[in-house]
Amino acid sequence: MINIKNLSFSYKKQRKLFDSLSMELTPGSIAGLLGKNGAGKTTLLKMVSGILFPDSGELSVMGHQPAARKPSFLSDVFFVPEEFYLPSTSIRLYIKANSPFYPSFDSVLMTRLLNEFELEQENIIDQMSYGQKKKFLISFALATKCKLLILDEPTNGLDIPSKILFRKIMAGNLDDDQLVVISTHQVKDIETLIDTIIIVDNGSIILHKDIASITQQLHFTNSTVAEKEDILYSEAVPGGYRIITRQRNEESQIDIELLFNAVTKGKSLFNTSPTQAV
Repeated sequence: MINIKNLSFSYKKQRKLFDSLSMELTPGSIAGLLGKNGAGKTTLLKMVSGILFPDSGELSVMGHQPAARKPSFLSDVFFVPEEFYLPSTSIRLYIKANSPFYPSFDSVLMTRLLNEFELEQENIIDQMSYGQKKKFLISFALATKCKLLILDEPTNGLDIPSKILFRKIMAGNLDDDQLVVISTHQVKDIETLIDTIIIVDNGSIILHKDIASITQQLHFTNSTVAEKEDILYSEAVPGGYRIITRQRNEESQIDIELLFNAVTKGKSLFNTSPTQAV
């Protein structure tokens, strides 16, 4: 689906943001793209969707070169950006004008998602709140049935009930041949949704693993002590510490925020190379 090899990119008169970046993502998964501010997450998503062009290296998405921006590519990719402009028209007319660009558009699904998000088709889009606009864009993205969906900070602007509904809708309306890439700082919002974690730091991918692989190797739990022989990483929390240890043959819920902090601080957590794609 997405194949990147030795990709380099820099904005004019600035140091390289990416240098020899490589990554592969396959259909049938929801990948979480994480990184600090300025790590290049949005830039990478824009290159994958054909909005920005790499300086060098190979970038292939569904067998297409995104920079060519061929209709057959653009009709199977939908990008929901963090910042967006929507016209002064009704939801109904927006759907009528834009759905023909997506051959697999599912009008029945669109109507159902609008109902679930409590959005009326006669609502004027630019008069809606930011959160309502975001819910509309997420609904439209899913209804396109594009093979690749890219969501940049999708839960920004959503209230707590809407975030819960977002997770439910995302989990229940994807096909096996689709790939979703979600970039976010709100890791708690997607912790139970994603099945692959990608962490970008200093122009490189420092972690690319699926959730199952991580939980097979690591155990996340609470402790009253911060340092012990089997503790790989710890952070103070009310009442003690949140820690990562080697897997203890016990089930544990992954703590993505804790994992992110450990990996970006250079902690060695895995027996295999953290940059290995799985």
